Amino acid sequence: METERLIDCLAGDLAPVRRLPPPSVRLGTWLLVSLPAVALVAWGSGLRPDLASRLANPRFLLEEAAALLTSLVGAYAALCALLPDQPGWKLWLPLAPMALWLGSLGQQCLEVVLRFGPAGLRVTSDAMCLPAIALGGLVPAIAIVVLLRRARGFRTTHACFCGALGAAALGATALRLYHPQDAAIMVIVWQLGSVALLSLVAGGIGRLLVRTSEHGHLA
Repeated sequence: METERLIDCLAGDLAPVRRLPPPSVRLGTWLLVSLPAVALVAWGSGLRPDLASRLANPRFLLEEAAALLTSLVGAYAALCALLPDQPGWKLWLPLAPMALWLGSLGQQCLEVVLRFGPAGLRVTSDAMCLPAIALGGLVPAIAIVVLLRRARGFRTTHACFCGALGAAALGATALRLYHPQDAAIMVIVWQLGSVALLSLVAGGIGRLLVRTSEHGHLA
């Protein structure tokens, strides 16, 4: 009887649980917050004067579309990562648009080598890309953190990595709209490299948080 009474008490005191919306719906919420923010950053930084002609270039549009798709799929994968009912293969979805993005830039690098030789791939300093991408991805990063906090701690490292990838790739998409740097090797090193660096740092922080939490529970 004591056990049955305890079960009745526990069941009677349970608060109703509000089920999280599907990742696709939460992705829409993220976009509603993130897209105006990065558009404001691009506009405030001053759109590049040749933007109209660049938008008429199919290769430029392909790279921008690949970067934007990397952002969307990265954020979607992050929202799936913390949900136990979501399959693990979804965490690898961002690799497809990233491969398209890198492949388009890599093809341009190959064309430069064939035309000018290895000297055509000279890399100069363009260090403003990292802080610019971080600034453009700041609001998207905050938004994805808020959305992720509503889920339980599950596959936290992957969630942090994919969430940072989504935010940074969106910042990189906006960067091309106001930063007139189109040399493929420069975009790979400074822009795609900045996206990768920010994502890896966020994934490392996520792993550290998981280990800290585990040690705290053991203590």
